[in-house]
Parts: sequence; structure tokens; C-alpha cells
Amino acid sequence: MVETPLVELTHRLRERGIQPTPQRLLVAECLREAAGKHPTADDVLRLVRRKWPAVSRATVYNTLNLFAEKGLVRRQTLREGIAVFDPTPDPHHHLVDVDSGEIVDLPADCLRVEGLDGIPGYEVLEVSVVVRVKRTQV
Repeated sequence: MVETPLVELTHRLRERGIQPTPQRLLVAECLREAAGKHPTADDVLRLVRRKWPAVSRATVYNTLNLFAEKGLVRRQTLREGIAVFDPTPDPHHHLVDVDSGEIVDLPADCLRVEGLDGIPGYEVLEVSVVVRVKRTQV
């Protein structure tokens, strides 16, 4: 049996201990549509309000923070002072164009980070590299 996207989202929320309310499912659906992008909370709010105009800003922001707390999305500051919500759960890095603000996912295996096993008193849980670039004139 093939699950519908809504059923799949419901299962994903429940697996993380999140009650799948209609508002939370809508936020999750909008994040799914933003896959490969790195929306801000305001971006997600705009997407949600296109489908359900009465949803409050607080509901969307609280839902995004809950999703980040439960590991469904990553809250990261990839652009100067702006938090984005990365809906890609697999380990990966980011390339940020400082002029345009464009953020591109880089596969985790495209960069090698060495020497992390030599940090006394710490266990490395995750590595996330942000490569900031500026286009050059060719």
C-alpha cells in the first residue's frame, strides 16, 4: 500500500513524539515543498498562509521551533543574522553566495574534515561546514 504524503507526514510527526495537528501538518507540508531550499520562518509563514490565511505567526514559529527541537528540521544561521530552517535531514554542508544570499546543499562526502578526533574531553556529534563564496568576474 502506498502512503499519501499526508499519511507519511502524520507518521513522521508521531515518530518524533509530535501531535499531528492540522496546523503542524500544514507547516510540515510547506517544508516538504521547500526541500532543497532554506526558508526563513517568514518564508514558511507566507507559504502556510497561502493555504490557510488565518494561521497565526506564533503557531508557525512555535511549530518550526518544535520541529527543530525534535530533529525534523535544522535551524541554522547560514546568512548573516538570519535563521533558516533546513528541511533536509541527511548530513550535508552548505555553500552560501554572499552577494545573492543563495544557499546550496553540498553532499557530506564532498568535503573532508580532519583532526576532530583529537579534541580532548569532547565527542564530535556532527560536522556542518558553511562555505561562503563570492562570484568572481570571468
